[in-house]
Amino acid sequence: MDITQELLKEFKDRMHISHNSEDDNLKRLLSFSIKAIKASCGDFDIYGEKDTDERAKELVFERTRYVYNDTLEYFVGNFISEITSLGLSLIPESSETDATI
Repeated sequence: MDITQELLKEFKDRMHISHNSEDDNLKRLLSFSIKAIKASCGDFDIYGEKDTDERAKELVFERTRYVYNDTLEYFVGNFISEITSLGLSLIPESSETDATI
């Protein structure tokens, strides 16, 4: 996934990172986090404006923060409620209907 400068800047602002020396690494970490959250929760648009897109972006940023700080092993335990909630919100409507039959 191609990470835009805008998304990178938003993450860096949140993390209070002002230098550019880690930009390539941060882009890579953001990309890995997007893939991981999609694998756990379902598809979303990291640049979208729907509620689920915004919630997914929040989880991507949090996961990336944990990876950046070398504490990824704590991410799922600390965010299981948000991961589960997002995953349930991203279930396609046709799947919900099929599950009740």
